[in-house]
Amino acid sequence: MKLTSTRLPDVMIVEPKVFGDSRGFFLESWNRKAFAALGLDVDFVQDNHSRSRRGVLRGLHYQLLQPQGKLVRVTSGAVFDVAVDLRRSSPNFGRWEGVELSEENQRMLWVPPGFAHGFVVLSETADFLYKTTEYYAPEHERCVLWNDPEIGIDWPLQDAPSLSAKDQIGTPLRLAEAYP
Repeated sequence: MKLTSTRLPDVMIVEPKVFGDSRGFFLESWNRKAFAALGLDVDFVQDNHSRSRRGVLRGLHYQLLQPQGKLVRVTSGAVFDVAVDLRRSSPNFGRWEGVELSEENQRMLWVPPGFAHGFVVLSETADFLYKTTEYYAPEHERCVLWNDPEIGIDWPLQDAPSLSAKDQIGTPLRLAEAYP
């Protein structure tokens, strides 16, 4: 397993060892000891799986209380995955990182607590799986506006994205409840 730093020091690209041959492939998507040896000593409490079609944009979501760390990956298709630092005390507050995750590159992304998270589907469909360090708590969920110009995410969109009602009315960063 290999960790690669991003422009946001706490957000890491995780590249598992993939063993493949003519029959297919095998990889470990989670191994507590291997991740701890790399400095990611976390406990996961919930696994989630979503399927979305091309152009669906989900995010930018976070939980103000019970903040979730997320280990995200794509098992079918491709997405552009984004993390935004929402820690006001961080020198990177309001900055974002985006990474393509796909069934071909087998990459995962570690999005630590204190970050908003979202993605847009690049393929016809995508199956998106993620592990979380805290349980989903809808009463604590918040949404930062996906296209807030103050953040300036360069989403790889050709058309307007398909958004949920919640994501259409996200809060601009300057008004968002954030972490200390």
